[in-house]
Amino acid sequence: MSTTQSNYLLGISFVSTIGGFLFGYDTAIISGCNAFLEQHFELSAAELGWVASSALLGTIFGCVVAGSITDWLGRKKALILAALCLTFSAIGSMLPPQFLGDLDHPFWITSDVGLSFNLLIVVRIIGGIGVGITSVVAPIYISELSLPEKRGRMVSLYQLSITLGILLAFLVDWIVLNRAGEAAGTISSEASGFWHWLFVEELWRGMFGTEIPIALSFLLLLFVVPETPRWLVTKGRLEEASAIMVKLHGPDYARLEMAEIREMARQEAGGFRELLQPFLRIPLLIGVLLPMFSHLSGIAAIMYFAPNIINESIKSVESSFLGAVLVGAVNSAFTFVAIMNIEKFGRRKLLLTGVIGAFISLAGVGVLFALGSQYVIIPLLMYVASFAFSYGPIVWVIISEIFPTRIRGLAVSLGSFALMVTGFFITLTNPILIEKIMPSGTFFLYAALTLPAIWFIWKFVPETRGKTLEQIERSWRTKSH
Repeated sequence: MSTTQSNYLLGISFVSTIGGFLFGYDTAIISGCNAFLEQHFELSAAELGWVASSALLGTIFGCVVAGSITDWLGRKKALILAALCLTFSAIGSMLPPQFLGDLDHPFWITSDVGLSFNLLIVVRIIGGIGVGITSVVAPIYISELSLPEKRGRMVSLYQLSITLGILLAFLVDWIVLNRAGEAAGTISSEASGFWHWLFVEELWRGMFGTEIPIALSFLLLLFVVPETPRWLVTKGRLEEASAIMVKLHGPDYARLEMAEIREMARQEAGGFRELLQPFLRIPLLIGVLLPMFSHLSGIAAIMYFAPNIINESIKSVESSFLGAVLVGAVNSAFTFVAIMNIEKFGRRKLLLTGVIGAFISLAGVGVLFALGSQYVIIPLLMYVASFAFSYGPIVWVIISEIFPTRIRGLAVSLGSFALMVTGFFITLTNPILIEKIMPSGTFFLYAALTLPAIWFIWKFVPETRGKTLEQIERSWRTKSH
C-alpha cells in the first residue's frame, strides 16, 4: 500500500471514530455534572441514576434501528444520521429551560423544574440514539475498509477514540470546576453575565456545551468520506465499489478482493434468515454474550460516576475530579497498548489476560472499600487498565469480524444492543447499589459477574488475527458441516 493510500484510509478511519470520541465524551462529561445536577434538581439516588443512564436508554433504541439502517441506507448515511442526533443533543443538554437564578432577566426561556428535567432527559436520549447507531456502524465501516493484517488495529482506533473522549471530558470537567472555584454551582438571584451563568452558576450547562463543536465537526466531515465497497457490492454498485477499493488499496489488491467479495455476496441470504442459520449459531452467541460480559464488569458505572466513586474513599471533591482524570489517562494509555499488540498477540490472548486482570482488580476494590482504605484508586486503575487492553477494543474488533457482510450491520447491532442494555442497567443501579449494599458489596458483585466471562472466552471465542472477512465467514461454514 502506498503512503497516499495509507493516509487516505487513516483519514477516513479518523472521521468515523469521532463518533466514538463523542460516545466517550458524553459518557464522562456527565460525571462532572452529577453533583451539580443532584444539587440543582434535588435528585434522589434513583433519579441521579436515571439522568446518567438516560443516554444509554437512547443507545438501546439506536442499536435496534442501526442494523436495518446501515444495511439499507449504507454505512455513511447511517453515520450522518447519528451525527445529527449527537449535535442536537449537545445543544439541547446545554439549554434546557432555566428554573434557577435571576428569572426576571433570564439568558434562556424559563420553566418549572419538572419540565426542565424532563427535557434534559429527552435530549440525552436523542444523543444516546446517535451513540447507539455510531457504536454499530463505525466498527463495521472501519473493518470493511481495512486490510486483514491491519484490521484489528484499525478497528481498535474506535475504542481508542472513546477513551480519548473520556479523558478529555474528565479533564474539561476538572478545568471548569477549578476555574469556577468556590462559587461553583452557587446560584444568585442577582443578574450575572452569560459566561458566569454558563460556567459558574449552572456550570453543568457549560460542561454539556463543550460537546457542541465536536459534534458539529463530526457531522460536516462525514460528507467527504466514501461508502464501503463491500456494502456497494451487496447493492449491485460494482463500478463504484471497485473505484473506491482501488483508491484505498491499489488496483492489484482491488481486483482480487472484489472477486472474493462478489463470490461471498452471492452465497449470503441476508436478514434474520441468514443470521439464524446453523453455521452462525456460535458467532451469534459470541456477538451477544461478549458485549454483555464486558459491561457486567461495571465499566459504564465507573465512567459515569468516577468522581462519585473515588470520593467515597478520599472524601475530597477536587481530588476526586483529579482522580477521574487519572482514570481517563490510564484508560487511553492501555487502549493504545491493545492497538500496538492486537496483531502481535491476537484477540483471544489479550482478551483472556485482561478479563482475568479485571476480576482480580475488582475484587481488590471491594476489599479496600470494606477496609475503609483511601487507596481504592490503585486497584480501580488496575481494573480500568485491564478493561482498556481487552474488553474495550477487542469486543468491537471481534463482533465486527465474525459475521457475513450482508448481515454484518444487523448482527453487530444485536451485539451493541446487548452491550447498551447491560450498560444501562449497571449505570441505573449503581447509585442504588452503593446506597444499599455499600461500595464494597457493589464491587464484589461486579467481580463475581466477571467469572463466567473467563470460561466463555476460553471455550468459544476463536482467534481471527490475519484472516480476511471472507475467510472468517468460510471457516464458520466449514465447521458447521
